[in-house]
Amino acid sequence: MAAETEVTGRAVNREQRIAGLTADGWRKAIMALILAAAVALPFGLGSFQTFQITLVLIYAIAILGLNILTGFNGQFSLGHSAFFAIGAYTSAILIDRYEMTSYLTIPIAGGFGFVAGFLFGFPALRLSGLYLALATFALSVATPQLLKYNHFEDFTGGVQGINLLKDEPPFGLPVSIDQWWYFVTLAVALVCFWMARNLVHSRTGRAIMAIRDNPIAAATMGVNTALYKTLTFGSSAFVTAIAGSLSAIVVEFVAPDSFTFLLSVYFLIGMVVGGVGWIPGAVIGGAFVLYVPNLAEGISTGLAGVLFGVIILLVIYVMPSGASGLIRLAVTQVQRRFDQDNNKA
Repeated sequence: MAAETEVTGRAVNREQRIAGLTADGWRKAIMALILAAAVALPFGLGSFQTFQITLVLIYAIAILGLNILTGFNGQFSLGHSAFFAIGAYTSAILIDRYEMTSYLTIPIAGGFGFVAGFLFGFPALRLSGLYLALATFALSVATPQLLKYNHFEDFTGGVQGINLLKDEPPFGLPVSIDQWWYFVTLAVALVCFWMARNLVHSRTGRAIMAIRDNPIAAATMGVNTALYKTLTFGSSAFVTAIAGSLSAIVVEFVAPDSFTFLLSVYFLIGMVVGGVGWIPGAVIGGAFVLYVPNLAEGISTGLAGVLFGVIILLVIYVMPSGASGLIRLAVTQVQRRFDQDNNKA
């Protein structure tokens, strides 16, 4: 009984040790500050910088989709550039050929991505590890070639691609077109991250992670592994296709060579740098894959690939668990320091 009281008291102290706020309170306060900064950010930046930040959010959404599949379900994919392309071309075709408003194409593109991911998940059920990676690699390699195929040119534009125009801000809002689409992308990103968090913390999310940790034990406990794997593939493709849709609208152009296997590699790098299985890490990964290659090219155009590789190696050496591991280590050190101060007091 005394031991139980001691543990309970320690838990209470841990909850109240930092300026009277619980850990959950600090988390909410930090999220509120980040959200406020994100809303104010485009008003202090130029047009091109706002465009870049919008691309960071788009990449973050795509990396989030990959993280749902790989980080939480353990299915390794090198083919998410294909789902990104499906979302981009769905929006581009609907806008260019059928004159549909850009906003409506975003959920439709996500729906097409979900169907494609769900259907691809069925034959992938028998595959895992390197074999699944090889299958998804084949998907990413084949997609640009299919988009260039002569019989599809009427829809895809072939090698030339499709040019688009972004919708202007509605209701005469006093913001530029780049700022408006930044806010649209930010809103979509918040919804996607909120959905991903709810998924992970739900009963379905626990089943998905159980399959990742031990599929045999999960099946023994009554988890329908085939259904959850295909649904996870579909959900992952849904989120990534939404990112592709936003990319097509914001960049105002799609072409087959924009969705090569290298894009899948960038998504994978972003997931690893941000932290596998850590939802907020997708934003850090998105910033990494956008800015670091540009930084390397700015240092030396001829050695940009080499410098990018060296930077990746250094990041992996410094943060073997990604940004999530580094942040958790820092939080642990802060908590330990406050615990020591409280014990002294």
